[in-house]
This record gives sequence, structure tokens and C-alpha cells, in this order.
Amino acid sequence: MKQAYILKFATIALLSLASVGVVGGGFFFTQALNNKKETITVINTSNYQDIRHNTWSNKIQINHFPAIIPSEAKDARVVFYPGSPEYGRIFQLRIKLPEQEIKKALNKYRNIAKYKFQGGDTNDHSNQKNGVPTTFLYTSDLQAESFPSSYEILVLNANNRGTSDDFSWNHGDSYGVAINSVTSEIVYWAEEW
Repeated sequence: MKQAYILKFATIALLSLASVGVVGGGFFFTQALNNKKETITVINTSNYQDIRHNTWSNKIQINHFPAIIPSEAKDARVVFYPGSPEYGRIFQLRIKLPEQEIKKALNKYRNIAKYKFQGGDTNDHSNQKNGVPTTFLYTSDLQAESFPSSYEILVLNANNRGTSDDFSWNHGDSYGVAINSVTSEIVYWAEEW
């Protein structure tokens, strides 16, 4: 009888420990997947070409990105977030270029942009009349920020991929450039959500 009691106690103890392990492991796993800030990957610029040519699958969205970071570029920053069901994917390159290169880029992209905004972020842009989602300035001290008013945001394309049951722009993508003539910076971006 004593052995049966010990066997029952051991079984209950093992089941209790297993339950705590499953619940605790599930909690930590969920927290790891749900913390977007921790999962954003800031890539060393040496990985830029691999992301540009091999990792980002929709080449149309990044066709405007330079094939390589130009040799005259300064202060290059790259942010790549590979995606999750909740947040989508992000790819952004921010560089400083000589003033003449910025002027050329501004002329080129102004002529082909489908939407134009001055400063702000995706929330500001999508809430304007005939607005579309854009991006945040992810390459600013590793935090998502609004673009200062000195940036001209030029959207090369934006696609609403939501269904009629979804709210507007629940799923989609946008890509383009944000150019700051004052600081001689250009930010190339592509996003999917």
C-alpha cells in the first residue's frame, strides 16, 4: 500500500512539474515572438548586398535601392526586419551623399513618385486625404521615428492587399525614398504588412 501511495505521489508531482514547464515555456516563447523591438535586426552594412540581392524576395519593391552602397556614401545605416505575422517586413537604407547626388536623386524620384509627403510617418501619411501608408524612420538611432519636416517622402508605389472585410490598408506594401536636401541624406525603404 505504501508503494502505491508513493507511485501516485510521484505521478502527480511529475505531471505538476510538466504542466508548469509547458505553461512557463509557452509564456517565454510567446514573449520572445511578440517583442518586435527586440526582433528588429540592425544589420552591419557589409550584409546590405546579401539582403538586397538574395533575402528580400519581391525585387520590384527594392529595384530603386542601389545595387551596392555607393563608395561616396557616408554614415550608412541598414535596418532589416525579416517579418512576422503581426508586423510584416521592413528594409531600409539611409546614407549621406554629396549634394549633387542628392539633387539628382530628388529630381529623378519626384518625377516618378505616385504620392508625395513632407515629413511625418506612415500614420500621418495614411490618414491624409488620398494618403497611403509609408514608413517610419527606422534608421534613426535604432528607433522608429517620424521623419523631420525637412524630409520629402516620395512613394514610388503602395499596394492595398486587404480584402473587403478588412479595414483599409490592413495588408499591403509600400516603397520609395525619403530625401533630406538640408542634410544630404536619402532613405530607401520597402515595407510589407
